[in-house]
Amino acid sequence: MEIEPFLPREEPRRNSTSITANRVLLRLYTSHFLSTWNSRMFEFGAVVFLASIFPGTLLYASVYALARSLFAVVLSSWLGAVVDRLDRLSAIRHSIIWQRIPVAVSCVCLRVLLTGPSLRLSWGLFIALVLLAGVEKLAATANTVSVERDWAVVISDALLIPRQELNATMRRIDLFCKLIAPVVVSLMDGLLSTRVAIWAVLGINVAVVLVEYFAIAQVYHSVPQLDRSLDTPDAEEQATEDNDEPSHEERQSLITRISQYIRSTVAPWQEYVQQPVFLASFALSLLYLTVLSFGPTMVTFLLHSGFSSLQVSAMRIGAVLAELSGTWAAPFLMQRIGPIRSGLWFLNWQFASLAGAVAAFAFASDSPRLVGGSLIVGVALSRLGLWGFDLSVQFLVQENIEAGSRARFSATEMALQSVFEMISFATTIVFEDPDQFKYPVYISYGAIAVAAACFAAYVRRERGHLLHTSKCMAR
Repeated sequence: MEIEPFLPREEPRRNSTSITANRVLLRLYTSHFLSTWNSRMFEFGAVVFLASIFPGTLLYASVYALARSLFAVVLSSWLGAVVDRLDRLSAIRHSIIWQRIPVAVSCVCLRVLLTGPSLRLSWGLFIALVLLAGVEKLAATANTVSVERDWAVVISDALLIPRQELNATMRRIDLFCKLIAPVVVSLMDGLLSTRVAIWAVLGINVAVVLVEYFAIAQVYHSVPQLDRSLDTPDAEEQATEDNDEPSHEERQSLITRISQYIRSTVAPWQEYVQQPVFLASFALSLLYLTVLSFGPTMVTFLLHSGFSSLQVSAMRIGAVLAELSGTWAAPFLMQRIGPIRSGLWFLNWQFASLAGAVAAFAFASDSPRLVGGSLIVGVALSRLGLWGFDLSVQFLVQENIEAGSRARFSATEMALQSVFEMISFATTIVFEDPDQFKYPVYISYGAIAVAAACFAAYVRRERGHLLHTSKCMAR
């Protein structure tokens, strides 16, 4: 009888904990959705708008995307170190603001370019667009590194949520936005006008920033473990040491200061290469050297091949549905055979799915319908493997990288991904004629083959073998 009064109290406590977790996740997903929606909307919209402003060439879209990636290559490692050091809430809020401001100003520049200004003004506005795109890319990198690689780990541990499922849900949000946002832009661009589409992107970007801003703040205040001071008690001492460094450097010679800067720039890359999951991360990064996706270059290629923006969006639906299926397949397969073996299976699926498309470019280039159909189907099927592999590697990184280095490692990884993105954009600058698109396709397929070899080497190092038939269907 004495223990009965305690029984009804235990159940409400569990319910209260569950309700709190659901509220935190709702706010986290809301903030992530708004951030991703605006990014995806502008990412696709910018390509469509540039194609309308500068018709007949892949050059402008490729230069725009290449320069955007260059910013990430040069500054992402530094940015990761800053994210590791800053208060988590401050870092994420800065990323939100510095994503929204460049997008808003870019929309104004695009609207002016659409009026057909003088050549000098056109080049000035295009250069401004490139610089703004670089700032937006860095802010987006900081947001992704913070939320997907750091906050997700802390929140899943604090709320006792399976990390694989949390990762998969956030990826589904990203892919949903990747599917719907371009369709919305295309409908406005195709049914209304490019001018209306630009203003709509600007309006949505500005309208939701406060919701995103305060939603992530509520997540932070609801999960005390996100406060870095709780797990880094010496943070204040480290900050004091960091603040003392500039005065010390001022007394040093210029050569010494330059050498220190070079060492500080190289250090994150050395640390990245020395991590146990380097080969897995490198394999994932290699997949960014591709035009075999519905990214800027392939979208521009399809637009210049006679497809409308509405048709391109319809093609993206099948691809994103395949990507969404990967977010359900990956957690299931990882639970059955582990993240290492599942990564191997997903990557080889991607390689095999694209074989027909590459063969069509090589042997049926005189049949545009066959080439286009093979490309669309192959790319759509390959996305299942791509995002399954992405989630497998993401889990490996979260499990094997210490919390104090997680953002720095992930930012360096994203910088490397930007390097390969730049190479892919460079291929379409060299082969800017849409009729030469087959050469970037060959290069992209080769990169997937190299990625498969790198991940196979990682699997062999970790497991001692590539396939173990007795464990393929049971862990």
